[in-house]
Amino acid sequence: MEASAGLVAGSHNRNELVVIHGHEEPKALKNLSGQVCEICGDEMGVTVEGELFVACNECGFPVCRPCYEYERREGSQLCPQCKTRYKRSPRVEGDDDEEDTDDIEHEFNIDEHKKNTDIAEAMLHGKMSYGRGPEDHEDINAQYPPVISGGRSRPVSGEFPISSYGDQMGPTLHKRVHPVTDDHASGRWDDSKDLGWKERMDEWKVQQGNHEYDELADPDMGIIDEARQPLSRKVPIASSKINPYRMVIVTRLVVLALFLRYRILNPVHDAIGLWLTSIVCEIWFALSWILDQFPKWFPIDRETYLDRLSLRYEREGEPNMLAPVDIFVSTVDPLKEPPLVTANTVLSILAVDYPVDKISCYISDDGASMCTFEALSETAEFARKWVPFCKKFAIEPRAPEWYFSEKVDYLKDKVQPTFVKERRAMKREYEEFKVRINAMVAKATKVPPGGWIMQDGTPWPGNNTKDHPGMIQVFLGQNGGLDVEGHELPRLVYVSREKRPGFQHHKKAGAMNSLIRVAGVLTNAPFMLNLDCDHYINNSKAVREAMCFLMDPQVGKKVCYVQFPQRFDGIDRHDRYANRNTVFFDINMKGLDGIQGPVYVGTGCVFRRQALYGYDPPKGRKRPKMVSCDCFGRRRKKIPHGDADVQGFEEDKEILKSQMNFEKKFGQSPIFVTSTLMVEGGVPPSSSPAALLKEAIHVISCGYEDKTEWGLELGWIYGSITEDILTGFKMHCRGWRSIYCMPKRPAFKGSAPINLSDRLNQVLRWALGSVEIFFSHHSPLLYGHKEGKLKWLERFAYVNTTVYPFTALPLLAYCTLPAICLLTGKFIMPEISTFASLFFIALFLSIFITGILELRWSGVSIEEWWRNEQFWVIGGISAHLFAVIQGVLKVLAGIDTNFTVTSKASDDEDFSELYAFKWTTLLIPPTTILIINLVGVVAGISDAINNGYQSWGPLFGKLFFAFWVIVHLYPFLKGLMGKQNRTPTIVVIWSILLASIFSLLWVRIDPFILRTKGPDTNKCGINC
Repeated sequence: MEASAGLVAGSHNRNELVVIHGHEEPKALKNLSGQVCEICGDEMGVTVEGELFVACNECGFPVCRPCYEYERREGSQLCPQCKTRYKRSPRVEGDDDEEDTDDIEHEFNIDEHKKNTDIAEAMLHGKMSYGRGPEDHEDINAQYPPVISGGRSRPVSGEFPISSYGDQMGPTLHKRVHPVTDDHASGRWDDSKDLGWKERMDEWKVQQGNHEYDELADPDMGIIDEARQPLSRKVPIASSKINPYRMVIVTRLVVLALFLRYRILNPVHDAIGLWLTSIVCEIWFALSWILDQFPKWFPIDRETYLDRLSLRYEREGEPNMLAPVDIFVSTVDPLKEPPLVTANTVLSILAVDYPVDKISCYISDDGASMCTFEALSETAEFARKWVPFCKKFAIEPRAPEWYFSEKVDYLKDKVQPTFVKERRAMKREYEEFKVRINAMVAKATKVPPGGWIMQDGTPWPGNNTKDHPGMIQVFLGQNGGLDVEGHELPRLVYVSREKRPGFQHHKKAGAMNSLIRVAGVLTNAPFMLNLDCDHYINNSKAVREAMCFLMDPQVGKKVCYVQFPQRFDGIDRHDRYANRNTVFFDINMKGLDGIQGPVYVGTGCVFRRQALYGYDPPKGRKRPKMVSCDCFGRRRKKIPHGDADVQGFEEDKEILKSQMNFEKKFGQSPIFVTSTLMVEGGVPPSSSPAALLKEAIHVISCGYEDKTEWGLELGWIYGSITEDILTGFKMHCRGWRSIYCMPKRPAFKGSAPINLSDRLNQVLRWALGSVEIFFSHHSPLLYGHKEGKLKWLERFAYVNTTVYPFTALPLLAYCTLPAICLLTGKFIMPEISTFASLFFIALFLSIFITGILELRWSGVSIEEWWRNEQFWVIGGISAHLFAVIQGVLKVLAGIDTNFTVTSKASDDEDFSELYAFKWTTLLIPPTTILIINLVGVVAGISDAINNGYQSWGPLFGKLFFAFWVIVHLYPFLKGLMGKQNRTPTIVVIWSILLASIFSLLWVRIDPFILRTKGPDTNKCGINC
């Protein structure tokens, strides 16, 4: 498949496949059900008599003459469908001379290794006749048309070259040995060499990797030793920082238990309702703190060694052995996710510091927008100039919008005299590119009555966003993907999956699963990086950072994904609404990395493809079993001829059964099913461009996932709008571990909603997803206990991610208690003694010291920690509260909620969005709480002034409680006022109305105060 092939649109279910070229009429490809070869997709051909060529007379399975001849010479000699052995007529080149009889039993000598060949090859023979061994790569690539995979069908290996005797080493091939030519490596002693004891001992040390080399005698040995070192290492937190932290946590736990014991045993009898409410809230807060705190018990840092990665996998004079990576970018609405933002993300991917033939970028356009399609076409053209400029001058970051807007000295470390001139020219090119993209967006705001029309006059296939065929366009591929200097560019593929009414499409999770399958058919890289459309690559070596973990021979095989922290641009200096979320990314995630790995957060994550396919991690090597020899006359039991036939039939049944299981699991695409078994990646070299296109359209069709395990056990998991948490949770339950990578230069940067309303809606979406998981069968409280592969502290963390929205209920009650106490003159605690006051002092001190020590080992600033505490209260009594209500309604009444995509557009004025006000019902609860507490403060102070000096003592505790609430809601108050200190009338009216009604009802009902029986006015009169 070439970059100039045009837009491929089609529907597998409707038997449609069309190629739309830039200025040509649409040309229909071969009919999916026509007489074509089921292996290569070519015409069947005819015999000398003019009849259709038939390879198998038993079932008539359509196979062309070249594929048939190859099966006779090199393959299994069996019909792919009925498994009948091909007859020896017509003869092909390579057949031995025949005698009168055929020796069918011994005609083909298949050794034991061939008989036990991998199931992937067996299945490939069954559907596609893929039987070429690794020794045929050169000839295969020469006689078959080029495909998008290029030369990727060759397995990727990071081992040093091993000499020819390596075939005798068996399972020791994967063990790292020193690459020194030595005849003793096979384990056999060579008596022909007359070596002394010292020489033999030195050679043995060389094999064990313990010998110290003389670098003067062999200068390359130092480099080889460096390449053999681990690619990464754990950096434990200094004991002087972590040990006091753990001691304070234990102390705080003891103090908390003593505090709760005192509170329970000392009720407030004249306000029993207030006391009971506060006790329930405090117990919930204690449990929530335990779930959040103890997963941070083993925090660690990590270091990577990029130079060792290059020494091991990029050796000079040898093919580059770094693993290929497929990069996924998802977008939906070009008006809320501007194409210019997506274009910058794509440009940063194409310019990444990684071998270009091993990078493929897939763009999922789930909105089927012609604007996004045309913007991507412009991006591909601009990339031909931008990518060589970045690599020539080592530009960082490689997203042009952010590079040209950086307020730094761009001449720093630049020594080439042409840099200034070329930078000015490139900036002008980018500004012209921006104008073209902006013109497309402006045009897209008004849809023509008849829908969009392409340049050749063809209607855009995605005019109906809810009913359109699948579309694939290769903008940069094997041919046509060269930059202005003639160098190859990474692949760039546009994908829009098929959508039809009546089908469940599963939003972003469904789009990501479609990308997995398309990439599995076209390139099938063993690793995948997924990014949101607004998350560009800020560190061009980010992919290499991930490979230091995933390709490490020691730890990489059990790593399912490498998660990077999220970093953001365009946030105000004080981070009013905790958009950076630094406490979570720099404290919680480091803690999880020391247990079983961080949770998956939806973007900036490099996956192992096999882990997403639902496979378990490889098990550790077991001790080999004792093998008996023939020294004492034991003979192998001979299998009778009839039993051999039965055994062969059973093997065929097992292969067929496995094939059916794989199709039930992965779907009805033979090419894709086969690709799932290729652990090292690559696509079958026998696949033609037409077959790949047909299968790519097939795997993004609407009904492909029906009756399969997609979204249930493999791929992105369905069932929650926060599919990221579920997906990572399933992997950890299978026994995989994940890695948290924090390079000094942030790997990725994105945009965050700095507006209050948008921020609350974003938090609402996350919280609702957690509530959905809590009520599903994937709830961490119950799921995965049988396997026992999820560590208990990791389970604590996952439980916390699903129950934290429920903290909104006790938090709302606790924030209301100060106002009630001030309005009624009652309090939630009795008068305390000097001894009891020690519990309160110890609790506040432990909370304070825990926070200080946490900031000390994590490097988080105290301002970031305080902003996180403030937004915990703001989000808790607004977004989390609504999430719990909506989640319960969804479970009980089936009422679903549709969410809109968070806007990622930015205004020209710095932080203008920060002061913009957007009405949402999420603003009402915090505003009401704020007004009630302010009214309570005024009422309490007024009452103390009227009653004299003795009432000021009890008032201070209540005022402290109320000010705690007001200070936490202060950022919300600033956001509510806006830049001109103007609050929308509707918010003020609703909040004052609710506060007034609540206050009047409380004064009238007064439910939490015990009634005292007064005198009987009928007996003593009105003056008694």
